[in-house]
Amino acid sequence: MGTFITFPELLVWLPFLAGILCFFIKKENAVRQIALFTTLIILAVSVASLAYTGKEYYAYNNVVYYWLKYLGASLYFGLDGTGKLLTLLTALAYPLIFASSYRKNIKDASSYYGLMLLCMSGIMGVFVSMDALLFYFFWELALIPAYFLCSRWGAERRIQTTFKFFVYTFAGSLLMLIGIIFVYLHTPARTFSDGTFVSHSFVIDSFYQAVLTPNQQNWMFWLFFLAFAIKMPVFPFHTWQPDTYDQSLTPTTMVLSGIMVKMGLFGVIRWLFPLFPQASEHFSKIVIILCVAGMVYASLLAMVQDNLKKLVAYSSIAHIGLMCAALFAMNEISVKGVMVQMFSHGINIIGMWMIVEFLERKVNVRKMSELGGIANKAPVLTIFTVLIVLANIALPLTNGFVGEYMMFSGLFIYGKWYAIAGLVCIILAAVYSLRMVRQIFYGETSPASANMTDLGIYEKLVFTIVIVAIFMIGIYPEPFFELTKEAVKILMLKAI
Repeated sequence: MGTFITFPELLVWLPFLAGILCFFIKKENAVRQIALFTTLIILAVSVASLAYTGKEYYAYNNVVYYWLKYLGASLYFGLDGTGKLLTLLTALAYPLIFASSYRKNIKDASSYYGLMLLCMSGIMGVFVSMDALLFYFFWELALIPAYFLCSRWGAERRIQTTFKFFVYTFAGSLLMLIGIIFVYLHTPARTFSDGTFVSHSFVIDSFYQAVLTPNQQNWMFWLFFLAFAIKMPVFPFHTWQPDTYDQSLTPTTMVLSGIMVKMGLFGVIRWLFPLFPQASEHFSKIVIILCVAGMVYASLLAMVQDNLKKLVAYSSIAHIGLMCAALFAMNEISVKGVMVQMFSHGINIIGMWMIVEFLERKVNVRKMSELGGIANKAPVLTIFTVLIVLANIALPLTNGFVGEYMMFSGLFIYGKWYAIAGLVCIILAAVYSLRMVRQIFYGETSPASANMTDLGIYEKLVFTIVIVAIFMIGIYPEPFFELTKEAVKILMLKAI
């Protein structure tokens, strides 16, 4: 039982309460300020938690309350290295998202920001849940607000695309729920601190102790993996993603592509590998083939895109595919690379979407063929764009290079041809990314770009934060390795 409020509780309940509050505030400017201020407080909490990472601070990072105890379920929140990394990403991303879109006019802003914060609460809950039923609860809590954010605000085809998104993710959730119940029925008995005895338990340690035959592991592996693969998404379960990103408001897309996709990778790390180690190793080659195929497929589609939002969407699929493939390579260097790359990808892809958001707001054009010469009108934006694009294609000294180098090293150890196929995708990424920069920012100024203006002081500050993060991680990534060192060690022991 908790005797004082802990870091994971604050990370979950602050956005939840602020989200509820936003629904009752009708002034658009006031609700924006409350949402931004709340996320800054949450960022401060997340940063403060990094100072309390040792075993002596266990009570600051873990708390258990009774919840459905006769079913063996608890409100068990815990922050390990992986959880702290991803809650920090979420806590940093949300202020950037709200700040970059601060001047965007949003209809029914109170509902929009309320749903955004509820979604944040769900995401945080996924990253800190140490109980399988609680994990599933927050998994759905993140999904439901996302559905309304995509369906109520966006482009003309948002209803159809959101329905497809919901069908995919809800089907994956149901499969995972079936898997959770099956594993629960194979967990050992548990006695609560008040003496209550239950035959089975949802707590994570009990799940890790579940006794499953190799055949049962194989079936359960696919039930869990499909849910995580849809969320990432991994080929061929990606078809909901490009249209959803294209039709949603860009701030919503930032949450989906910068943070929510990490829920799938996190699920593999926290639940899939430790629960089904034999099945994970047995099916690793199939998963890696799907991931590499998805990388190539997404990269080729990005090459032919004229729609800027879809280009960024397909680029994200390729990057996530690499992370998933590196995870299933199951060696220490690739897993360490994935840890730092999850954070770096979140920063870089949100930076890319910030560029899209600014261009949409200024020129209201998505087709790259209609843009050109923006460097003549917005030189500061051009500089920031080039730096973010270089990080996205993993130039040395940027954050993208650190994780991708380690992931490719691990993938090469697993199988050199998979690594070679992945390296081809890096070359393709450089081609379509730099061509995008040339087409939009250089050459003659197009009619659509004629009235373009440069970044203001406020926008420069937001972009500067992204650039600082890119180079800080690229030059000195050691704090991220230290933060996740213990989590990687435990994962490697459980996955073997």
